[in-house]
Amino acid sequence: MGWGNSWGQKSLVLESPSVKMRWENSAQGWQLKTLSVKKGQTWMNLKTPSGENTLLYAAEKPSEKPEQIVKSITGEEFPGPKYHYQTKWWAESISPVSLNTAGKAFHFFAKNGQRTADNTLTFNHETENAKVTTEWSFDPKFTTDIIVKQTLTPKTAGYFSLATPTIAPVSEADMAWASVPGYFQGNYIQPNFALAYAYGHGVPALPAVYRERSASTLSPLVTTKNGITISVIPDPALCRDPWEKDQNTHQNWNVGLSHKNRKSQLSATLYYPVLGEPKSSLKAGEVVTYSFRYSLIDGDWFKAINHAAYNIYQLKEALALRQSKQSLTDRIQKMHHYLTDPKTSLWNIEEYKGLKIGAQSYLGGVVGSNKDAMKNSDYGAMWMLAKATNDSLLIKNVLPYALNFKFTQQISDEGFFKGALAGQYYLAKSKRFTEEWGEVVEPIAVTYYTMLDIGNILLFEPNNQPLKERLRAGAEWLLKNQKANGSWAVAYDRKTEQEAFKDIQDVRPTFYGLLVAYRILKDPKYLIAARKGADWFVKNAVETGGFLGVCGDARYAPDFATAQSAQALLDLYDITQDSKYKNAAITAAKVYTASIYTHPIPNRSLKTVNGTQREDWEISQAGLSFEHGGIFGSSNTHGPIQLASHAGLFIRMYQLTKEPIFADMARSVAWGRDAFVDAKTSVASYYWNAMNRGAGPYPHHAWWQVGWLTDYLMAEAELRSSGQVKFPRGFVTPKVGPHQSYGFAAGMINGEKANLIVNENLIKIDNPTIDYILAESEKKDKLFVVLLNNRAQATDFQVTVKEKSMKKQLLAVGFEVMVIEK
Repeated sequence: MGWGNSWGQKSLVLESPSVKMRWENSAQGWQLKTLSVKKGQTWMNLKTPSGENTLLYAAEKPSEKPEQIVKSITGEEFPGPKYHYQTKWWAESISPVSLNTAGKAFHFFAKNGQRTADNTLTFNHETENAKVTTEWSFDPKFTTDIIVKQTLTPKTAGYFSLATPTIAPVSEADMAWASVPGYFQGNYIQPNFALAYAYGHGVPALPAVYRERSASTLSPLVTTKNGITISVIPDPALCRDPWEKDQNTHQNWNVGLSHKNRKSQLSATLYYPVLGEPKSSLKAGEVVTYSFRYSLIDGDWFKAINHAAYNIYQLKEALALRQSKQSLTDRIQKMHHYLTDPKTSLWNIEEYKGLKIGAQSYLGGVVGSNKDAMKNSDYGAMWMLAKATNDSLLIKNVLPYALNFKFTQQISDEGFFKGALAGQYYLAKSKRFTEEWGEVVEPIAVTYYTMLDIGNILLFEPNNQPLKERLRAGAEWLLKNQKANGSWAVAYDRKTEQEAFKDIQDVRPTFYGLLVAYRILKDPKYLIAARKGADWFVKNAVETGGFLGVCGDARYAPDFATAQSAQALLDLYDITQDSKYKNAAITAAKVYTASIYTHPIPNRSLKTVNGTQREDWEISQAGLSFEHGGIFGSSNTHGPIQLASHAGLFIRMYQLTKEPIFADMARSVAWGRDAFVDAKTSVASYYWNAMNRGAGPYPHHAWWQVGWLTDYLMAEAELRSSGQVKFPRGFVTPKVGPHQSYGFAAGMINGEKANLIVNENLIKIDNPTIDYILAESEKKDKLFVVLLNNRAQATDFQVTVKEKSMKKQLLAVGFEVMVIEK
């Protein structure tokens, strides 16, 4: 293509039924003078069209050392020396490239512009270091999308990075929402960099550049107050593949993502190649070409994320690839055996304060641990599985000791902490309870390990009076320490009783503990306090997009507690019927869709994983959520996780909103994840990078897996049967998300009361994509088998009764099979 002189042309226009763009030639070069978006039936002009280009250049590779010391709002150096898991990732995140100060920036408007074939506009420009060509055209499929192709030809050797042109920066006053999904979302600019950058409590004021490894959907975006969302989406071919061929390549950095341009204007921006990364090192004449799209949507950020996930990253097509090799039902049954074997489940019984307490070994990081930490996870799942199986190994060997553990875990001594939690973990050698990361007492931990665990047990044991007193003691502690505005402290120092972590707010569902107290103890004061806490939470977390996590070792980086918040608000709505809680629950769940990976696009290419051949979709990150994301969450090191507590909630959200992304994301995480499941135990690995190493140092995770898989199957059965299969739900589980317990009371199947059972000896199904739920009528004269087709395609299968004795029994009592089409 020639470098034709364009001074003869005054303007160039590009338009579709949804977007109009007009460039004008000037002494500075070609500037975008009008950018209009169709909103409803009228055209709306964006306020400050630009068209300015930016090229970054460095003669030498930029330094990777931290550029500045970041301080919290209370003046301490952030994140602090004891958070050694975060040190490396934080240092990387405050390097010159990450803070967007590396290299020299050349800002320009292209000198030459012309219309070429196929309704494409082409602009050319030369800087002292390079030639840049930019081609603009509309996507014929999506009239809101402008496809841009940029070509960089260096004149000298060095390091180069192209920034996507700024089409229309948004003023802070005009910003309704901004997000780099997976890192932050928010509706205001946060001046404190630690709060914005590490926690997403407000939009960062600095033009930081983010990596793909913790980005959920590769689509930085800004929404204006008049309801236009401008997002930028890289060509999927550009993005890093976390497992390119036969090893972990999760941390490769191909594309930089930002909500701001180099001049710190609010403008969704990509950087390619990333300055200092291998692809940015170029010789003179070595050409780099990349493409991306701007999407200008009449709608909010959620609509924009849907567009990127479905239309660009092929969420629906990816779901169709998923085929399970082991049913979820079979996984639950096999984990039942794993959890009743003290050797495989690392079950311990210790003497403490005259009681025998039982818990599983925890070999992850706990301050003060000498490989002697013990923990229980999902009490709701424990009691649920014990009742459903009627297994004496659980009923006699596990539950009594787990119950004693719960009794001793609560502080009963007089004083400030009476009724609070002694700690999540028990250290057997030093005979004491402790928190994960220091000597603190957290109100959220009281909600979790007193209110939720005890609440779930009391659903199964409603007459356990001593347990009710423990629940009341926890509720009173929460009530006593609730602040006047409805919130709680993040934590208190165990020794001084003073508030700790004053630099962050407790934007977590701590209020839910009082809702549990109300539901069990029926005292109206607990509901009043729960509502007060929820009202503060909705205003300060849901409406602003700023949440806090619950993992102390990650300094509370935002995590799965965001999804838990949605279920907590939904449960509050069920009790109060106040629609503000339902609406807030939906918003929180929508925010959590930005904690689910949608890239790279899964396919069927062959890869080698620890000597085993796998198709790409089998080990795909797409569909998985992370433990904690952002700048220093575990997603940076380990990738996402298999513990999908949100799956049942997302099915309920789909039932409530009819937004397909909820159901498709739930199914993407639940179906066909066999590559991460240990063949011997049926326990899935926690982190993606562990692949199929089983529970590893976290044997208690098997209980959470039983819990979330059951919740997902029950939610699907209720959805697909249009409510003909419906069982009462208990309380959410502590820590990992929103899945809830079942089986403490009879449910309804086709108008008949029925109780859940788990029995692997009753029936056999010859296709692992078919899951089933078993229930027995209250009179025990009928067995219900609820069948679920858990793949996108229609499925043929056979159901057979496994044992002759069972066959006689079934024929005697009646055998009702309910097949639910998807």
